[in-house]
Amino acid sequence: MFSSSYYALVAGFREYALDGETKGFDIEAILSEVFEVLSSKDKKTVELLYAYYDCENLISRHNGSSTYNPLGRLSSEEVEEELSNPQHLVAPIAKVIRAYTAPESEYAEDVDFAQPFAKTLMAAYYKACEASGSRLLREWSAMDRTIRNIVAATLARRQGIAIESVVVGEDSVTESLSRSSAADFGLRAELPFVEQLVAAVADEQNMLEKERKIDNIRWAELSELSTFDYFDLNAVIAYLVKANMVARWVALDATVGREMFDRLVAELDGKEMINKL
Repeated sequence: MFSSSYYALVAGFREYALDGETKGFDIEAILSEVFEVLSSKDKKTVELLYAYYDCENLISRHNGSSTYNPLGRLSSEEVEEELSNPQHLVAPIAKVIRAYTAPESEYAEDVDFAQPFAKTLMAAYYKACEASGSRLLREWSAMDRTIRNIVAATLARRQGIAIESVVVGEDSVTESLSRSSAADFGLRAELPFVEQLVAAVADEQNMLEKERKIDNIRWAELSELSTFDYFDLNAVIAYLVKANMVARWVALDATVGREMFDRLVAELDGKEMINKL
C-alpha cells in the first residue's frame, strides 16, 4: 500500500512545462512548491538528495575553480563559508571538510589524506545516503554511484590511469572495476546495462550524444527502481531526480530537454498511475 500524503503534489507535477523561447523549465519553482508541502523529516531527505550538487560545488571551490552548479542548495557565498566552517552539511560530509581544514584534529580520524579531497567527499556523501530512511534514495544513490564509477573506470582504462584511483566507495562493483580485464568488467550478469554504458562512453565521439546515452540509462534505471512508487516521498524523489536531468538538458540542448520533459510528463499521467493500484 502506498502513502497518499503527497497525492496532490505528485499529481500536479505534470502541469509544469518548458518554454521554448526562455527555457522556462523552472526547477527552483518546482523545489519551492515541493518544500512547501513536505514534512520536516522529508525535507531533510530531499536536501540530502541535493547535497550531491553542494558537494560538486564544494569540490570546485576547494580546487580553486569558480564553477558553480545552481542545483546546489548552498549559495556560492555559502559554499565558501562551509569550506571554512561547515554548519549546514550532514555530519559525514562536514567531517571530511573539517578534517581537511584541520588535519591534526579529531575529525581527521579515519580520513585517508592520500585520497583526493573530491573522492573522499563524494564517498562521504554516498555513505550518508546509505543511512537515509528513504528506500529510493538509498537505492538510487547506490545506482548513481555505480553508473558514475563505470563511466570513470571506462575512461581511466582508456587513458591508462589506475581505476582504483577514480572510483568512489568500496563494494563488489568497485572491486570488479578495479580488477577485471573484461570489456564489461565482469559485471554483465549483475548489471545488464553495463555493456550499453561502456559502449556509450568508449565509442561515442560526440560529447552531447554520449551524455544523452548515459542519462537515458540513468533514467531507465531510476524508473525501474521507482516502479511501484506513486504518491509518496519516493515518488517525489524520483520526479526530482528526473527533473534535475531535464533542467541540465534544457541548459545543454533545448531539444533534448524538451524530449526528456515530454517523457517525464508521460510517465506521470495521473490516470495511468491510479489504474496501476
